[in-house]
Formats: sequence, C-alpha cells, structure tokens
Amino acid sequence: MAGSPSNDDATAVILAASSSQLGVLLLLAANTINLGADLGAMGEALRLLIGGPAHLYVVAFAVGCVLLEIFSRYARYVEILKWTTLSLLSYVATALVVDVPWREVAYHTFVPSFIWQKDYIVTIVAVLGTTITPYCFFWQSSQEAEDERIDSAAHPLLEAPEEASAEIGRIRLDTYLGMGLSNLISLFIIVTTAATLHVHGITDIQSSAQAAEALRPIAGVFTFAVFAAGIIGIGLLAVPVLAGSAAYALGEALGWTTGLGRQPLKAKAFYATIAVATVVGILINFVDIDPIKALFWAAVLNGVVAVPLMVVIMIMAMQERVMGKFTLPRPLWAMGWLSTAVMAVAVAIMFATW
Repeated sequence: MAGSPSNDDATAVILAASSSQLGVLLLLAANTINLGADLGAMGEALRLLIGGPAHLYVVAFAVGCVLLEIFSRYARYVEILKWTTLSLLSYVATALVVDVPWREVAYHTFVPSFIWQKDYIVTIVAVLGTTITPYCFFWQSSQEAEDERIDSAAHPLLEAPEEASAEIGRIRLDTYLGMGLSNLISLFIIVTTAATLHVHGITDIQSSAQAAEALRPIAGVFTFAVFAAGIIGIGLLAVPVLAGSAAYALGEALGWTTGLGRQPLKAKAFYATIAVATVVGILINFVDIDPIKALFWAAVLNGVVAVPLMVVIMIMAMQERVMGKFTLPRPLWAMGWLSTAVMAVAVAIMFATW
C-alpha cells in the first residue's frame, strides 16, 4: 500500500544504499592516499634511524604488509596487528620527556576556543575525520563478521539472540577502549609537537620524518629515536587496516567474497583490491606530493565521507528487516543522530567558508 511503513522502510534502504556506494568510492580514494602517505612516513623514518634509500624501504614495507595480509593465517595476523598497537606508547613516552606546561594543556583541553576562520574550521573537519573515521566503520564490522565466520562455536546473533548481551557488551567495551586510547594518543602527539616544534617556530612540516628530525636538537636523540620508531610501528598497523577496510567496503558493495580468513584463490577480487591499493600507495611516493598535506586532506575527505556513511548507518540501524530485534535503543539512537548532525554541520560550515 502506498505510504505504508514497509514502503517507507524500503525507500529509506534504497536511499541508504545509493549513498553508501558513493561513500565507498570516496573511502577508497581517502584510504589509498592515507596508505601512501603512511608508507612514505615509514620509509623516511627508517632512513633517519639507519640511513639508506627511503624509497626502497617504502617498497619493502608495502610488500611485507601485503604478503602478511594475503598469505598469513588470519588468527596469527590479528595477533600481529594487536601487538603493533604498543608502538602508540612511543608518543606517550615522547610527551613525558619533553617540557610540557600541563596545567595550561589541561585548561585548553577542557575549555576550548573557536575561531571563525577557514583554516581553523578545515582542521576541525580533519580532526573529526580521523576520530570518527569511515574506514573503522567497515573494518570493525567486517572483523566481527570474520571472527564469527571462522569460529565454529560462534553464531549470528539473529540466530542466537541469547548470546547478544555478552557479545554486544564485548563490542561496546572494545569500542570504548579503542576510541579512548586513540584519542589519548592523539592528544599526546598534539602536546608533543606544540611543546617542542611550535614553541621553537617550526610550523612548516612537510613530512612526519621531518618532524622527528626537528625533535633531535630540541628534545634529544632519545626522543627523536622513539618518535621515529613510533612512526614505523603505527604505519605497520595502519597500512594493512587501510588496505583491508577499503577491500571490505568495495567487496561488500559489489557482492564479492571477502575475508582475510579466506584462501587467496577463494577471494581473488578482495585480495587484488588490497594489492592494487597498496601499489597505488607506493606510486604516490614517487610523484611530487607533500605527504603531510596528503595526510591532512585525506583526513578532511574522511570527515566529508563520514557524513553520508553515518546517515546510512543510522537509517539501517533502525530497520527491523536488517537488525531484527537489535535495532538501536533510544539513547544510542539520539547520540548517533547528534554525532551525525555535528559532523554534518562542521562540513557544511567548512564549505560555506570556502
């Protein structure tokens, strides 16, 4: 019947699917740029630590990441990725050994200011794009599905609703801890660069390796080495996640067989996407592109892409035909739409200031 709830739901699903296809293409572009910039940062950081050709290191890191992602056993590869997160602590160590006015940091952290300027607003969108980053939407959900698929004792929650409380609780804890840790690390990175580079007038940084090198005379060899090693460690974590989330997003949009737990020949298009995205990331480092600007604008693009994807997620999360009994409770529904609105307003203001 025209105007019935079922027709309205179908229209919402169709609109969401159309928006998601555009979002997947933008996500693929942003992830590839981000991946290339990360590879470049890793190559330059290793050159600073041991010398040698940075471009050779870029290729070596890329090939190593792709081989591990395609040919290593899934459970083993997940363990490797989990351990690489320890490299994030290098940024905490760096902040703790430099001179930081922590009282001032605390005040401006909880009492922020706002400047109605284009660059300031664009930076806000970039920060939001790296906080509520679109590739995490695909990566976390895809990994949950992957874990359920390869674990013979696990069941889809729609088929085993009695397991929902424990599983959703685990996912909630994982998300809170992950987001909390990532934002805390981001704060330490900001504090370190502000307390060292910015106060010494070093504001035109064109690569993360240049930032590490600039720390050497200011904060000492130890701080420089820890910061440079952190660049490599976080790159080893980021590159496979960026390539993998792009492949999951594209594969699910096009109906491919996807999954890092599958044999390469059983998910050829999925693994080919990982390889091609990484190759393009390598090539980015052989053209005249400022890697810091590439990372920055990839973050801005992520902020823009996040808006339609969040709308899609919110619409789908309230569809009983999709979620069954697990549609969003009202508090999460309200928080989700509030977050979506904040992202949309930030992006709209950015375009308005242009």
